[in-house]
Amino acid sequence: MADLEDLELEIKGLIIQALALDDMTPDDVAADEPLFGDGLGLDSIDALEIAMAIEERFGVVTGDDPDANRERFASVRNLAIFVAQHRS
Repeated sequence: MADLEDLELEIKGLIIQALALDDMTPDDVAADEPLFGDGLGLDSIDALEIAMAIEERFGVVTGDDPDANRERFASVRNLAIFVAQHRS
């Protein structure tokens, strides 16, 4: 479980960096908080930025399935699980 928590922390940092959220730290982002809507309030452009950053950092491609991506991008935890399962 520590590996997943480390990956969550890394993804939080990646999101902050990719979206230039300079006023936030990884501690400000809850792993199970929604990334969109009432959570961090991100939008579809933010999702594209995050997807590109994840592909660059981890070599994982999220794909084009909107339903699968909605689940993958629901929270940092979901992203971490997806990356852990698919990275090379």
